[in-house]
Formats: sequence, structure tokens, C-alpha cells
Amino acid sequence: MKILANDGLDQSGIEALEEKGFEVVTQKVEQDHLINYINENSVNVLLVRSATKVTKALIDQCSGLQIIGRGGVGMDNIEVDYARSKNIHVINTPSASSASVAELVFAHLFSGARFLEDSNRQMPVVGDTKFAELKKAYAKGIELRGKTIGIIGMGRIGQEVAKIALGMGMRVVAADNNVGRASIKVKFYNNQFINVDIETEPLEAVLKHADFITFHVPSQKQGHLIGAKEFELMKNGVAIVNCSRGGIIDEQALVEALNSGKVLFAGLDVFENEPTPSKLILTHPKISLTPHTGASTLEAQDRIGLSLAEQIWSILLTQS
Repeated sequence: MKILANDGLDQSGIEALEEKGFEVVTQKVEQDHLINYINENSVNVLLVRSATKVTKALIDQCSGLQIIGRGGVGMDNIEVDYARSKNIHVINTPSASSASVAELVFAHLFSGARFLEDSNRQMPVVGDTKFAELKKAYAKGIELRGKTIGIIGMGRIGQEVAKIALGMGMRVVAADNNVGRASIKVKFYNNQFINVDIETEPLEAVLKHADFITFHVPSQKQGHLIGAKEFELMKNGVAIVNCSRGGIIDEQALVEALNSGKVLFAGLDVFENEPTPSKLILTHPKISLTPHTGASTLEAQDRIGLSLAEQIWSILLTQS
């Protein structure tokens, strides 16, 4: 059986599949040529990340596909229901990268809170001639401890963010239309732990009370979740991070809020126009930037590869 990992697969996953006798192909096939490649090479399993789109046309024309796998959480680039209606198994790895994304959220928060996104740009240019001026400019950093973090979306990633925040001594408030209460278990190095129950609140309440806001929701099919109206509800000097999906935040409204001082800083891992984000966003001095790398840690890729391999093997064992 042949597996095409079109957006790549960690070596641990490749080895686990090859040990079971599968042939794993990791070369990138462009979207326009994908249907022909799958059919001409008798591919039975297609594994993707966020780049490759699994459309209805691909599903209809690739009758040999038995399994479609997404290395990650969101499956908005796959016609999931349609594939399943054609008796194709669709799998993903919802837990494998949650901790990685949560840690990136705090990387952006610390970066903005201490002006790292701007000082890392300025120090190489004028650090040797304007050291005192830069020291003064970046002397008004803020601490996260004791502040309120608002988590929009209390799924697996949102709960991982809550664990880190609680461990740091932050107050956690959350909004989620599908989760009424989240029970958060915060573990410590010596096998001790604490359990904290977080009752979710309406979105408007979280926006009004949070010092920092982070988003962990699916793609919005009907407009932005956060626009000018929502920014007005937020505290003056709020900071926001989006490591979820591009399009959740109206980027023009974000820039206006940053320029007015309503938003102190932002951290973005995802963008409205990936893979060609707005130059206005990319060059803004108050935005910390990463190129959609939330799940891209060595540890997460290892877990993703092994999880996909285990699920594929389990499905085929059941069928045999």
C-alpha cells in the first residue's frame, strides 16, 4: 500500500509506517497535478497538513483513496463530510501539537510585553550608536503574572494555554459556545498537580475584562470574529495573539487599533492572505510575527507522525 505525505511527515512516522510494510512518498506534488499523481501511482492514503487542499473533485476522481489524514487539528482544507460519505476514512491528530501551539502563544506574549519584536529589529541597526535611547524606549515593559488572559476557544489548545497561564499566576477567563466548563489539570515536575475549573463566559464579557486575548477557534465561514466593533469592547492597552486561523481578526481593524493605542501589541502566526500576508502587517513595529509555525516543533512533528501511523494501521487492521 502506498502513502503520499504531500506536506511532509516526520521521520519517526515514516519509519513506523515502513516497518509495517507501507511505501511512503514524501515528495511535494503541486495541487494541479495531485489527482493525476494519486491515480497514476496507485496512492491509497493521502496525508496533508494545511497547504494541500482535498477537494470534492479530488475525492471523486481518486477512487483508490481509502484514508485521508491531516497532520494537525483543523481540517478546513479537507471536504471531510463528503469524503466520509464516499466511505473514505478521515483522520487527524488533535492532541499532538496542542502544547506546541500554546507555547508559541506565550512566546508572542513575552515578545510583545518586552518589546522584543521591535528591539530585535533596532539593536542590529543602531544598538551601537543609540544604546541609551533604545534602553529608554524599551524600559516600559509589562509583566504577565497577575494579569487576566482571555482565551477564546477552550478546546485542546485553549486548555493547554490555560495550564501555562495558571502556572504563571495569571487569572484565566474564557469564552466558548460549545464548552460550558473546562477542568484544567496543572501538573508540576514532582508529580504534584492542581485542578482548576473554568466556567466559560460570553465573548463580550471576555473581551471587556482581559488584559491579553488569545484565539483558538476554527476558521470563520461568515466574516471576521473580531473587527472594529469588538476592538472597541476591549480594554485600552490590551494585547492579542492569534495562533489559530487567518481571517479570525480583521487585519485592517487591527492595524487601526494598534495605531490608536487601543491595542498595545499583537502576535500573529496566521494571516488573512497566506502565503502572501499583507506588507502592512509584516512591517508593523507592534506586531510579533511567525510564519504559521504553531505546531512546528520537533516534538510535535514526532507525535504527529506516530499518531498518524498508529491510526492508519488500526484502520487497516479493522478492515482486514
